[in-house]
Amino acid sequence: MENSFAITTTFIAYLIMMLAIGVIAYQRTKNSSDYFLGGRSLGPWPAALSAGASDMSGWLLLGLPGYAFAAGIEAFWLAGGLLVGTWLNWLINAKRLRTYSITTDSLTLPEYLSRRFNDNSKLIQVISAFFILLFFLFYTSSGLVAGGKLFETVFGLDYTTAVIIGTVCVVSYTLFGGFLAVSWTDLVQGLLMAAALMIVPVVAMEGGFSDVSNQLHNINPELLTLWNDSKGEPLSAIAIISLAAWGLGYFGQPHILARFKAARSNKDLKTARHIAVLWTAFSMAGALLVGVVGLIYVTNSGVSVDDGEKIFMLLVNAMFHPVVAGVLLAAILAAIMSTADSQLLVSSSALAEDFYKQVFKKDASSEEIVMVGRIAVIAISIVALILAMTPDSSVLGLVSYAWAGFGAAFGPALILSLYWSRMNRNGALAGIIIGGVTIVVWKQLSGGWFDVYEIVPGIIFSTIAIISVSLLTGEPEESVKAQHVTYKKHLAELD
Repeated sequence: MENSFAITTTFIAYLIMMLAIGVIAYQRTKNSSDYFLGGRSLGPWPAALSAGASDMSGWLLLGLPGYAFAAGIEAFWLAGGLLVGTWLNWLINAKRLRTYSITTDSLTLPEYLSRRFNDNSKLIQVISAFFILLFFLFYTSSGLVAGGKLFETVFGLDYTTAVIIGTVCVVSYTLFGGFLAVSWTDLVQGLLMAAALMIVPVVAMEGGFSDVSNQLHNINPELLTLWNDSKGEPLSAIAIISLAAWGLGYFGQPHILARFKAARSNKDLKTARHIAVLWTAFSMAGALLVGVVGLIYVTNSGVSVDDGEKIFMLLVNAMFHPVVAGVLLAAILAAIMSTADSQLLVSSSALAEDFYKQVFKKDASSEEIVMVGRIAVIAISIVALILAMTPDSSVLGLVSYAWAGFGAAFGPALILSLYWSRMNRNGALAGIIIGGVTIVVWKQLSGGWFDVYEIVPGIIFSTIAIISVSLLTGEPEESVKAQHVTYKKHLAELD
């Protein structure tokens, strides 16, 4: 009872702190630019850690340790792909996207793509917004399921009540504070996540790294090789490509790309890149260590674990004082909240800026867009909450759909739009549609190369579509060419 009270008190204190940040951010949110991009005022630390925290979700403290728990060093293929993807995304996209979004006066990713190619039909903006709403609806609901399970465990509530409370907590500070609240809370949550992932394995490693290696070898020597699975069978090229290819998804994730557009200056982005890559490296290394150290702990103690993804919580409960355990377990909530709030905000901006303003009321004021955005947060949350009411819902299986879908639909279109002046509106539209559709179709196929992670063919086919359609349908309009010249001028000035 005493342990439960201490952990519960810690959780409540943490939630109150997050809500307080939301209230402060609300006082600084005056217009749609403030609400959706924080007035483009993020310094390097909040930009970097907000991007990282909103990216990783509960996967960093549950999924990756669980994978390492089961597969050992094989998990480095996945972690390494994500680390390289993080670095390349900041290197390739950050400065150019921020500069072009300023040149086109764009707040959202669909709005940027539409204005980049002077799409008067608004098809690019509306179709892009549709993909964002579709994928994020399921993505967000999966986060609410994870949050519900955590609240169920910590507070002893029934699942339905736990999901509702978790949803209210996330929605409250997103609703009032908008992007600033999301980014500032992500900064705190990112630091908490990294600290938890470094503290837990260090405390659990009694004999140091060499002892961990020796004990893993005694348990199963195959856990120490990159080239074989835990059964000793060689990893296929398809398996390695599929694991490493997760890093390709970064180039099209709207909630991560929003941090680039919201940065205070291009110069800050270089510093932010270093912070983001280091944070990702330390956090994922810690997550991998939690998994392998947890396996050693379970083997030596004789404790049974029905789900490897619970290994972080098992180590925390076994090795730390209840108050400290409460703080460390709050890191899981931080990971879940930092992603769910970003997804809600991007979804609400798509509904308000890219649907409502473009389709229903083109002359909507900035204040009206903020109001619609806040209503959208509530509406999307309710739908996601309904989907999350079944803990074993198949919606959880669509998380990989969302990552691959965004990466394939938006990644090639974004990168080529920033670097290739010959790209036109038809090419962009073709790439977005074919990239998204390929993900859905490829997922239904199996056998041979059809087993490769669907993001690989999605990005390949999307890139081919953009280049071929752009070359076959004529050069961009003169206004688009002139805008690209202005963009390159601004890029040189802002650098």
